[in-house]
This record gives sequence, C-alpha cells and structure tokens, in this order.
Amino acid sequence: MKRRSLFSLALALATGLSLSMVGAPEARANGLETVMSSGTLRVAVPQDFPPFGSVGSDMAPQGYDIDMAKLIAEKLGVKAEIVPVTSANRIPYLQTNKVDLVISSLGKNPERDAVIDFSEPYAPFYNGVFAPADIEISGAEDLSGKTIGVTRGSIEDLELTKIAPEDATLKRYEDNNGTISAFLSGQVDAVATGNVVAAAIIEKNPPKRPEPKFLIKNSPCYVGMNENEPELMAKVNEIIAEAKSDGSLNAISEKWLGIPLPEDL
Repeated sequence: MKRRSLFSLALALATGLSLSMVGAPEARANGLETVMSSGTLRVAVPQDFPPFGSVGSDMAPQGYDIDMAKLIAEKLGVKAEIVPVTSANRIPYLQTNKVDLVISSLGKNPERDAVIDFSEPYAPFYNGVFAPADIEISGAEDLSGKTIGVTRGSIEDLELTKIAPEDATLKRYEDNNGTISAFLSGQVDAVATGNVVAAAIIEKNPPKRPEPKFLIKNSPCYVGMNENEPELMAKVNEIIAEAKSDGSLNAISEKWLGIPLPEDL
C-alpha cells in the first residue's frame, strides 16, 4: 500500500512537471545570431502600398521598403527573404517568428510600442503642403490669397482648416485622384496631402513638380523587431545611420518618392 502511494505521488509530480513545461513559453534565440547562422534575413514587406511595396510587371516585389530590406541584408552579408504581408498581419508575423524584421511603412504608436521595438527612422512619411518651386511657402501664413487642394475629410483637410488664413481658399476633392488632377491641371496653387500622394504626382512627370513646403503631421517609418533584441537593434541602427551618411538611403528616397531624404529624419 505504501509502495503504491509513493508510485502515485511520483506519477503526479512527473505529470505536473510535464504540463508545466508544455505551458512554458519557448525561449527566443538571439535574433542577430539566428540571422547570421542561417544566412537569411526574413523581412515582412507591404505588397499593396506603392511606392513602399507593390508587385511589379515581372510579378516581383518592388518599392522603397523592398530596397531597404535588401540593403540591410546586403550589409549583413546574408540573403534577403522577402515576405509579403498586410497591415493586419505584419506584427503577428514578427511575434510568431515568421520573419526577423518588419519593413512595411510601419509608424510608431503606443499600442505597437508596447509589443515590439523600433529602429531609428529610415523613411519619411508625413502630411504637408506641396507646391511648385516658384511658389514661396514656408508656413501656414504664406497660404494667404492662395488656393489649396485637399482631399475631403483627410487629416490634411482637418488640420489645415484650423491653421489656414481666412483669405486662403481650400478646394476639397472627394479622393486623392481628384486632388492630384487639380494640381496637374493648375486648378490650385498648392496641395495639402501625404508625401506618398505627392510621389504619385511626381511619377506623372508634370511640368511643375510638387515640392514639400511645410509639414502638417510627421510620422516616419521604422523597422520593427521583437523586443529584447539589443544586438539586432544596434546592427540595424548602424546600417541605417551609415545609409543616411553615404547617400544610399537618399538614393532610395529619390527613386521611389521623387524627393530627397529630409535632413531631420
């Protein structure tokens, strides 16, 4: 009887230990070491958000974020594995170890900052006022007497309404295409929009190119990675800093956004 009781106790302890091990979270390996040992950097990129990420005529991914992913992989001396994602699944892909980095026009906010870490910014993403080079605008007060095109209900519409002089005319269009057409046809002196929309205008090679005049809201893009990866973070930030210094990041900005990399990025 005593032997049977001891056996039952041992079995219960063993079962409890097994269950606790199953429920315990798996320890995450060092991110940088994993990338270097595998020889592959897995990067989540957008597939439906040009010019940051889309599918080209050759069905290959292309865009600002794809070039950035390839740049980081090249500097690490590894192969870039491009993993197309959506806005909804890009962070879950990171958290479930399907990718090593997220380079997907990712902005920083408190909710995301609570679950992942962010590099230094690598790409401009902002809303502002754009106009041709021969129109002098440096702030909201310079919009006096001018006509500015905006997309109705956009953040630019809401914010510019608060700060525009009384004698500035805001022409509202139902979508970005309407705002673009208004600029191209000369119906407005300037447009208040995002730098991505401005890039779409520049891509049409208009006689007057929209140049950034002043910012309305700034929300640059960051590389996302899992928390507690100091070595990977340091290396990515080192590569970004070098790319800013040697002009390679500016070349990517010129290629996909049609404008130089902002000096204060």
